[in-house]
Formats: sequence, structure tokens, C-alpha cells
Amino acid sequence: MRPSILYPLFSSIDSIKGIGAKYQKLIKNLCGDKIIDILFHLPYNVVDRTYTSPLSNAINNKIWTGVVTITEHVPPQTKKHPYRVYCTDGTSELELIFFKVYKDSIEKNYPQGEKRAISGKLEYFNGRWQMSHPDFVVPENRLNDIMRLEPVYPLTAGITNKMMIKLAKDAILRTPNFIEWLSKDSFGDLEYISFNEAIKKVHNPKALNDLLPNSIARRRLAYDEILSNQLALALIRQKLKKQTGRVFKATNILYQKILTNLPFTLTKGQEEALEEITKDQEAPYKMLRLLQGDVGSGKTVVALLSMLKVIECGAQTALMAPTEILAKQHYETICNLCKDIDVNIALLTGKLRPKQKKEIYDKLKDGKIDILIGTHALFTEQVVFKDLGYVVIDEQHRFGVNQRLALSSKGKTCDVLVMTATPIPRSLLLTAYGDMDYSKISGLPIGRKPSKTVVMNVNKMPEVIEALKRKLEEGTRAYWVCPLVEESQKSDLAAATERFEMLKTHFGDKVALIHGKMKEQEKDAVMEEFKQGKKTLLVATTVIEVGVNVPEATIMIIEHAERFGLAQLHQLRGRIKRGYEEGVCMLMYSYPISNVSKERLNIMKQTEDGFFIAEKDLELRGGGEILGTRQSGFAEFKLADMQYHQDLLLRARDDVKHILQTDPNLETKQGEALKTLLYLFEQNEAVKTYLAG
Repeated sequence: MRPSILYPLFSSIDSIKGIGAKYQKLIKNLCGDKIIDILFHLPYNVVDRTYTSPLSNAINNKIWTGVVTITEHVPPQTKKHPYRVYCTDGTSELELIFFKVYKDSIEKNYPQGEKRAISGKLEYFNGRWQMSHPDFVVPENRLNDIMRLEPVYPLTAGITNKMMIKLAKDAILRTPNFIEWLSKDSFGDLEYISFNEAIKKVHNPKALNDLLPNSIARRRLAYDEILSNQLALALIRQKLKKQTGRVFKATNILYQKILTNLPFTLTKGQEEALEEITKDQEAPYKMLRLLQGDVGSGKTVVALLSMLKVIECGAQTALMAPTEILAKQHYETICNLCKDIDVNIALLTGKLRPKQKKEIYDKLKDGKIDILIGTHALFTEQVVFKDLGYVVIDEQHRFGVNQRLALSSKGKTCDVLVMTATPIPRSLLLTAYGDMDYSKISGLPIGRKPSKTVVMNVNKMPEVIEALKRKLEEGTRAYWVCPLVEESQKSDLAAATERFEMLKTHFGDKVALIHGKMKEQEKDAVMEEFKQGKKTLLVATTVIEVGVNVPEATIMIIEHAERFGLAQLHQLRGRIKRGYEEGVCMLMYSYPISNVSKERLNIMKQTEDGFFIAEKDLELRGGGEILGTRQSGFAEFKLADMQYHQDLLLRARDDVKHILQTDPNLETKQGEALKTLLYLFEQNEAVKTYLAG
């Protein structure tokens, strides 16, 4: 389906002359294995090779480019000595120095008596100009090829900057002249520049300013990428809105029963979210909504109450969680809330025995299960519902965007609610979840107290341990989170194990250890002991970041907090806001500490507002890292940077509205060009799901 105009850009990099299997692998690891990946691998700096003063007036330690005549070769007398080539520009002598080189190669590149254009760093030593290993040597008539601002690319071992310049040149030659997909009024304050001009400009910068995110060329490229993202999401959303959904108009009998039994009243935020979900459920189109609520804001209750409306209408519901611990926790919470009403709930996880699984599959097929809770196990073929009407996916970013609709396809025109406790900045919401409607629960349930955050140096650990002893003796439970390890020779697990052994000398068998390498059964067993109070101090890697619910745990110690991102620190601190006692979070840092890390720790001290923290995290780190891994499901931008291009995001969103109002099927000349844009930025799914009908 990809337009033929794009074939040259999507061909393999081994179609470039001189790129064999060895280099192909290295380049693939650096930026990707297609020509387009090289085109979008932008330089980040420049080397100025335009300085060409006569050598007699040259400046020391500057990169010099000029034409010289080769006068003499002096091969080394021993292996320890360098090979020397003497030359002159007519005003002064220059000594070229080479270590570990082949004589034949030097004689070929620097033939005695002939002229060559060279470029490299000049150094004045013992009354003479020297240049070690010139960066370039070319025939005299090619001086202008090297006397330029040379772009500097991000590299990997085995790939030189010279090679990247050659590859980029090749990629630009293969770039077709695109028909403009933007109308001039799309630019607002931007000077008009085409995609082709912009991509040439960033690979051939005339000044360092051409590479900065706010340069005209970079803004144009960023805008095109953001526009493709917003158009793709809008097309998918438009398609979903056209899909006939089911109308769930409930009597609210079960709903009211649960409300009466709740040990608390719903917050204003929960009520507003429920109203928005109810409107979707009663509307005749498919629902796809994101429910965002800070840690402990009560999303599970909202999810359950909305599920009951569907169950009353005779359909089944499913709740999918990213881990078995979290799935089990949801199961326990929901069973507890539903203990006085007639609702059948089942838990399906990978560790169930075949016989138990078969029993659940049979009941599910017969419609005897109203709420099925589980992990990825819900995706398997054996899971067949009698009538699935509603799916709730918890911590969506742990699954990846393409799985979003895989579960809903198990039911006819199934409604989908996606929940996350990770506060997401507005710009990332638009780029990652722009195909969804959006609800936000603000505020914590009544009676929940804010936690206190303390920042201290790691050398105060003995005092922390003493204070912790007193608190644990009073019946408190605590988390001790071990650092993300930066040095490759030691793993996070090794750091956690080491700390666990040390704390055991102080707290004996009351300490437990949990980490990502443990089997699910082991993790469950440790968490169970911690929940029951058999263990009172839980040493952990960041495996406890999401969803773990132990109301009695009110102390959180995070070691080397300077190594964590803001969003992650906030998620971890959320573990001690589950009960009604005031929690204490200790952020321990060690020197050296960067200014960015200092600012992070100060922000944590000042506020508990997850949404404010998320915006600050975006400022400090950029969008790609807000949720940690590449599997986060967030758009991975190559050319746009949300630290600098948020204004373009809002502009693109408005442009897309206008495009789809005037040309919903992209059939005009500009519409056809926009389809090319979608394929250029590999938004193929959007084209398939929407434009293929």
C-alpha cells in the first residue's frame, strides 16, 4: 500500500554501495536498517572547516583547511616513531604526523611533489606547525568539498562521522521531491520552507543555529512528524466514532447497592469521571476512553461501578492488569466490594493449573462469569466470552498501543476503558492517546492524608536505620527501594541483594526481598507475607512501582533517589498513600549530584500533584522517558522534541480538525500528499484501519 514514490527511502541500507553485512548491522543498531532511518538521523553539532589563513599567520589549535605541496616523506626509524610527511602552503612549512599506518597508503594519498587539499587541527610545536592524522586529504580541485561546516552525527563504535556524512548525502539524493502537504496558512509565524529544503538544510548546516530545535528547518520537520501523528490518531478516532457500539442503559440497582456498602463517599472527581463514562455507555457508538487518576485516587472503584452497568444489561466484562500481583490485588478489592451482591468474578492468570483454567473457560463461554480479571492470559485463543461488552485495561502503557484493541476484539463492538496512575503531560496525552476520549480524577479520597517528603544525604543512613527500628517496633511497615544502577559491572538486583543482607543484620528475619527476576509465585509469596505483617521491611527494586496496595506501609526509603526520574519517584511515593495514616518518604542522595537531579528532589519535596510533576518531568527529561521504556506505547518522535515543540502540537491538532472537516477521506490533491506524509512517518496502521474502509 505504500506509495511508489517512497520506495527509494524504504529500501535497505545495504543497497548503498560499500555497505556490507558488517556495516549494515552497526548502522542498524545506531539508527535503523532503511534509508529513511539515515535521513531522520540528524546531526547535533558542526565542525567549522572554513578557516584557511596562510600558515604564516595561522592560529594555534584551530582546524585549518588549505592546499599544500608535498615536499618530503620521512619514514619512521623504529616502530615507536611516527611517519612524517613535510609540506608547505608557500608561506610556512607543515609537518604531518601519522602513527600506525601503512607506507604504501601514505605515499598514495600524499604523493611527493604534488598538491593536495587537507583539513585537520593545527598545533604549533618546537617552532613548527604540525597536524596529526589530517581528517581529510583530497585532490586540490576538491578543496571546496571539504572547506565547509561539517555536520557531526551521533555515532557508534565502528561507524565514523565521515561515513555518516556519505550515507546522509546518499539518502538526500534518494529523497523524492514531494508535493507539498501543507497549505501556506498552516505555518502561522513560520517562514515558508518545504520538507525537502528543511531536510537538506539540517544535513548541510551553514551554522550551528540550523541544528537547534527552534531553527526554521528543525521546526518544519518537527511539524511534519507531529502532523502525521495527529492525523493518524484522528483518522483512527474518526473510524471508531463511526463504528456502531452497544447501548448500556442500566437500572443502577447493583450500582446503588455497591454505593451504599462503600466505606467512603465518592469524590467529586470520581463522580465526574463516572458521568462521562456513563454518557459513553449510553451512546450508540463504541467507547474508547482514558481514565487518568493519580496514585490512590480511586480508579478501581470507578471501573467497578461502570462494569456493573454493563453486567445489569446482561453482558460480560473483563479487567486486564500488567502483572499477576496487580491482577490479584484487583480481584481481592473487587470481590470485597461485591461480597453482598450477586456478581460472579473470576481470576485468570498464567500460573493456574490446566484444570482450573478449563473450568474458567467453560464458565466464560456459558456466560456464568460476569467479571474476568487477569493478565496477558486474557489475550489467549482459549478465552472465549459468551458476550463481552466492556473491557478495562489497567496501566495501559505497560502493554503497548497495538494491544489496546486486541482484547476488545473478543467482543462485538466492545467498549474500552483504559486506566493509568501515571500522570501524563498534556502534550504526551495528545500524541499517545489522541485517539481516545479522556477523563481525569483529581483529588484523593476523603480522609487520606498527604505524605511528608524528606531529602537527605546517604551518609545519614545509620540515623535512618535507627529511626526505622523505632517505627517498625510500633507496628509500621516500610519499603526500602534500591537504586537504579548506572555502572554496568553491577546489576540493580546485586545492589538490592547487598542492601537486603545489610538490613538483615539490623532487622533479622523481618526483612524481605522482592525483585523483577523472581518468579511470579515467589513475588506473590513475599508480598503476601508483607501484607500480613509477617515481614515488616520490604527491600525492592522498582518492581513495586505500580499498583502494590499495602495500607499499613507508611514509610518509603529511596536510595540514590538522584538516579530516578520524577515520574518514577512520584509513582514509588504513591505506595505509602494507600492508608489513612500520614506517610513519610525519604529521598537519599549521594554526591556528585547534577543540577537537574537537585531540581527533581526539590520538586518532590514541594508538591504531591502528579500532573504538575509530570509537566516538570517533561521539561527536565523530554517526552521519550516519561514512562521509562520504549514499550511505553508513547509516540517515539525522531525529529520532534516536546520540550521545544509543544506549540506545534497544538497547531497540528487544529490543522487536522480543519483537514478532516474539508477532506475527510483525503481525496483532494493535498489529501493525497497527506497520505504520503502518513506513510513517510510510518503511520501505516492509520491508513489501513481508516482509509482502507
